[in-house]
Amino acid sequence: MTESPARAPSQALTQALTGIEACVFDAYGTLLDVRSATARLAQELDGKAEQIGALWRLRQLEYTWLRSLMQRHEDFWTVTRDALDHAFGVAGLADEDLKARLMQAYLSLDAYPDVAPALSELRSKGLQTAILSNGTPAMLASGVASAGIGDSLDAVLSIEDVGIYKPHPSVYQLACDRLGLERDGICFVSSNGWDVAGAATFGFQTVWLNRFDQERDRLPGEPRLILRGLDELPALITRAVR
Repeated sequence: MTESPARAPSQALTQALTGIEACVFDAYGTLLDVRSATARLAQELDGKAEQIGALWRLRQLEYTWLRSLMQRHEDFWTVTRDALDHAFGVAGLADEDLKARLMQAYLSLDAYPDVAPALSELRSKGLQTAILSNGTPAMLASGVASAGIGDSLDAVLSIEDVGIYKPHPSVYQLACDRLGLERDGICFVSSNGWDVAGAATFGFQTVWLNRFDQERDRLPGEPRLILRGLDELPALITRAVR
């Protein structure tokens, strides 16, 4: 069973976001709980589920940034597997079957309980909704289907279409191109502070979904809102008037 997100009053930096035509979400850690894979197999991880889960996620992200800088792209499935190999090595584990089952579990991560209601409410306000993720198309299709949120999304966008990872500006431009919108008409939501920073410097109206009361990153690009849960978001969005 995974840890419940902290619940506390939101830390709004501004009033409602105005002129919004679409809400675009990061997937991993924002809509899908990346810790749920190791949580499901915790009893088989020899008391090291938390250690492996944290290092797996850290190296997964670091490898995307480093590969982008080195111009040596591999898809997110490969990066995720490489990160898990590293985490197992650090933990002194060598169970290939367990590693394979963890990778399979990553294809069906648990959605946070506030995800489906928030997406539905945003759609009812006439807003487009989309995912913009580092994940491969196959990974995202599996995750969206497992979470049961496909009917609440207008688009599921993968960085594989541009061949470089977030926070490169071409990734965020992909959302504008596919949705046919200007930058300031998109509300971008992520639980990753560095992702919010990248999206904000690109020109999106950004929301940092700070589910676990983390410290702010010291990077260019400020979030417009800081929320603790997606249930707060729909009331803070004002749709563009055409």
